[in-house]
Amino acid sequence: MCYTIAVRYRRPRGTRDILPSEYDERQAIYEKARDVLRSYGYRFVELPVFERIELFVRSIGEVTDIVEKEMFTFTKGDETYALRPEGTAGAVRAFLEERMTPPVKIAYWGPFFRAERPQRGRLRQFTQLGIECFGVASPLLDAEQIELALEVFRALGLQEVEVLLNSIGCPMDRVGYRDALRSYLRARESQLCDDCKRRLERNPVRALDCKTDGPRLRAAPAIKDYLCEECAGHYAELKDILSRWGISFREEPRLWRGLDYYTRTVFEFRAKGLGAQDSVGGGGRYDLLVEQMGGPPTPASGWAIGIERVQLARGERLAGSSGPEYFLVSIGQGARAEVIALAKKMRSRGLWVEIDYGDSKPGKQFKLADRLGARRAIIIGDEELAMGVVKVRDMATGEERFVKPEEIV
Repeated sequence: MCYTIAVRYRRPRGTRDILPSEYDERQAIYEKARDVLRSYGYRFVELPVFERIELFVRSIGEVTDIVEKEMFTFTKGDETYALRPEGTAGAVRAFLEERMTPPVKIAYWGPFFRAERPQRGRLRQFTQLGIECFGVASPLLDAEQIELALEVFRALGLQEVEVLLNSIGCPMDRVGYRDALRSYLRARESQLCDDCKRRLERNPVRALDCKTDGPRLRAAPAIKDYLCEECAGHYAELKDILSRWGISFREEPRLWRGLDYYTRTVFEFRAKGLGAQDSVGGGGRYDLLVEQMGGPPTPASGWAIGIERVQLARGERLAGSSGPEYFLVSIGQGARAEVIALAKKMRSRGLWVEIDYGDSKPGKQFKLADRLGARRAIIIGDEELAMGVVKVRDMATGEERFVKPEEIV
């Protein structure tokens, strides 16, 4: 069939309709990831998809692309809200507001929103899987979270994932680093984009993850040369643990991530075959954010994985339910009541069963079963009723056999 829809009713740019076959695949992704996360002690929570805008401005940073250009906002009364662009801010808010007692491990899954330019691997509404752990400062946790992400990727069939690693130190480390980076950028100010020029004084590190200027700053000063003894020790221990565990990583001294709340460890996961949008996830440590939001000093760390990008990187789909397990075919009016009764019994056992809702002839019913992708057809007619059996046809091979109804349910 050919359908048309007026332009004004079409879905918003940068969004997608998730149809049944892909929805089933996403459920399979969620279930596989959930099982891996559960083995590491992470339990799922469900958080609001919008928060007060101040939460994101305070946590992500006022001078960032997300806050300045990429948030969807709306005002109701005296309050301005934003659709969540990332998960950590809301998780910290929930940790404090719900008075959770550390150590706490939580996970979340759901839609997030950014007003970016849509392209392959980048949507305005996208799905993320995320984890957060509150109350643990050890680099052992950082290593375990990286290991956990790789275990999730493997469970989803994504084998070749590269780990990029860096330490961005503590606020004291960044004082000297910002001065050095600012001097470097000033000498090249004429080459910078308008955003980087504007941020030069207030937040020069944002140039490192700028989509325009970032790739051209390979020779810029690196934060690793400004780490204090404690931060350098934390980073060295993390690298030692990863090496002992056999986890390969590549140090990326200018990896900073686009969020101001990170401290010390930051990491990113990249997959082949995605072109410029090759990041399938990332995260790091944010030891100061809970305190900055009004809570007690609480170390914390987490990551998020982009589900659409994982799907793109995989290429083929995970096995999921592509069609009903059974389609019940009735031949003759006498069989109609038996088909409905058997369908009820089978559905009560959790089986996916479809029937014909009209008075279609058998041939049309079989065509419908084939179009729906049914694995088997159960045929009930006068002959089957007289024998007290049903006929089961394998829709792939055409093989048929008689069985008693109770053998199915």
